[in-house]
Amino acid sequence: MDNGCHCSTNSDRLLNPILFNILSQMDNSKPSQHSFNYNSVPHRCNCELRRTVCLRRPTEICKEASAVLVKTVHFMKNLPAFNQLPPNDQFSLLKSCWAPLFILGLAQEHVDFEVTDSPTDSMLKKILLNQESPEMEKEQPTIAGVSKLKSCIKKFWSLDLSPKEYAYLKGTTIFNPDVPDLKAALFVEGLQQEAQHALSEVVQLLHPGDQERFARILLTASTLQSITPGLITELFFRPVIGQADLLELLVDMLLCR
Repeated sequence: MDNGCHCSTNSDRLLNPILFNILSQMDNSKPSQHSFNYNSVPHRCNCELRRTVCLRRPTEICKEASAVLVKTVHFMKNLPAFNQLPPNDQFSLLKSCWAPLFILGLAQEHVDFEVTDSPTDSMLKKILLNQESPEMEKEQPTIAGVSKLKSCIKKFWSLDLSPKEYAYLKGTTIFNPDVPDLKAALFVEGLQQEAQHALSEVVQLLHPGDQERFARILLTASTLQSITPGLITELFFRPVIGQADLLELLVDMLLCR
């Protein structure tokens, strides 16, 4: 993958031939005291972080990701307490938690992946054609977003969670009473407290000498919310589902008894 700065390569090659011809026709006399020197102005280049990317091995990784997503939905379906919730609450919790649960699944299954630059139209072409296709409205995976995701996964790997720790942590993630408009918010809050208590007991049992492990797990879990569902969808599932709505597919999977 090319790690060069696109501000000093692609954009220069694209705009210089056009802008130079225009600027060269302007006053070529001795620069006045009001002349502007771009190179003298400090500026920060963020093009590296904004570069859009895609999976390096999409066929293989998308298959692994799909398997993780199926396990995620099955985990929710097999929770009796979740099935007791009103349908609208089930939908709200699913919408809120499927992405964090999926990331936990990636970590638990040790799914590793690499990305490469995604082919995109030139900025000049987008401007001239004024393209406003549906694809432009979607969140495109960037170096910054993928780096945040991989950093989150590696933090869970460093914790080396047991299957029971993962299970109870997923429970605390699913039953989030802070999700808006829950009819059974108090019941959901009680379920989350039960899951956190069970996680605490497992941690104490498996790691009796590590008094800070429980807090580290919850702190690491809090970073899950910083990863957007759009990033997950576009990176792992858009190549598979095309223009379909992933949330609708998840609802169909969850309600298929």
